[in-house]
Parts: sequence; C-alpha cells; structure tokens
Amino acid sequence: MSKRKNIFTFLLIIYSLLSFIELKAQDDYKYEVGGMIGTSFYMGDANKSKLYQNPGLSAGVIFRYNPDLRWSIKNNLVIGKVSGDTRNSGNKFPFDQQASFSRMFYELGSQIEFNFFNYSDKFGYLGAKRFSPYIFTGIGITFGSGEKKFLDANIPLGIGVKYKLRDRLNLGFEFSFRKLFSDSFDSPKKGNEFDLNEPYEIKGNLFKNNDWYSLTMISITWDFGARVCPCLNID
Repeated sequence: MSKRKNIFTFLLIIYSLLSFIELKAQDDYKYEVGGMIGTSFYMGDANKSKLYQNPGLSAGVIFRYNPDLRWSIKNNLVIGKVSGDTRNSGNKFPFDQQASFSRMFYELGSQIEFNFFNYSDKFGYLGAKRFSPYIFTGIGITFGSGEKKFLDANIPLGIGVKYKLRDRLNLGFEFSFRKLFSDSFDSPKKGNEFDLNEPYEIKGNLFKNNDWYSLTMISITWDFGARVCPCLNID
C-alpha cells in the first residue's frame, strides 16, 4: 500500500511539473509598445468627400494595455500634415473666392479596441487566433501649428487588423476618421481675406459644419509584461 502511495505521489509531482511548464510556455503579455507610420488627409470646406486628397505623411508611437484577448486600451502620440485647396473641392464659395492651406498637427489620444477574435498565437483550445480585425473609438486632443494655432478635442472612429508575426511581435494596419468640434482646422493663417473658418458665415453645431481628418497607419509593436492567466472572454 505504501509503495502504491509513493508511486501515486511521484506521478502527481511529475504531472504538476509538466502542467506548470506548459502553462509558463503559454505566457501571454499585458502590454505593447511600438511605432506607426502612414498617411493623413483632411475633410472640410476645401474637401467635402474625396478620400486621400492632398495626403500628407504621419507617424507616431503606441502604447497598448491588453486586459484580455478581446479588449485593448491604446494610447498614441501622432504627428502629421494636412493640406487643402478650394479649387479642388467642387464647392462654390461667395464671390468665387478661393483659398488653400497647409499645417502640421499633433495628436494625443486614447482608444478602446475590440478584437473580433481572441487575439494570441497561443491558447488555441480557446479559439485564439494570431489574426484579428478590430474596431475602435475613444477621445483625443489635436493641436495644429501655424499663425492661428488650433486646439480641439477629437473623437476617433476606426477599423483595423492585427497579425501576430511571432511571439511578442505584432503587425497592424488601421484606417480611421477623427471628428473635430470646430471649423477652424483649415485656417492656419491670420488676416486671410477669405477664411475657411465658416466661409458661408453659417454657424456650425456639434454635428454640422465641422472639420475632420483621417489617418491610415501601419504599426509594429512589441509585447512585454508576462501574464500567465489571460483572463479570457471566450464568448
């Protein structure tokens, strides 16, 4: 009886060690840090509907917190350029006046992301995938350079896709619009005879007559901060 007990105890220890090794081999990570680069364009009085008109270069840094495999909280700092010209807008302005503009912008923002799949290159028994589309929204602050400085809140609305290239290394692609709450993003200079800030002298409101800008970005991030329990949402 004692011999059987010793064998059982030995097998239990071996099983526990193997389970611990397997669990450690499936460590997930709570955080990501990396960079992104892409293009930006503006939509407003000088561009009502054309995507990628007068595109500019944009770049930034990302920090992500992943509480589980479906949800992420992303913080970013982006620097980019936007420009526009009313001669390409298709709009008719008072007295046939025309204007163009160009400015740099700086964005600090936070977004909540929802992955359509449990995103990981591990935990296959829970349906985790190394590829997942996602949607996101959040809030940010946009500062614009120029003679007439610009400062306003923005609300990002976007879609993206992420792919786990290898353990800890992620490739991402996303497209988003940033909604602003004023009409002066396209007015970087003082003393313009024709100003794109409310050019029809019609006051805007929360949903009307405001400027937007868009970002199309490719990102590379690196995982860190090991987490043994992924705390999964497996629905």
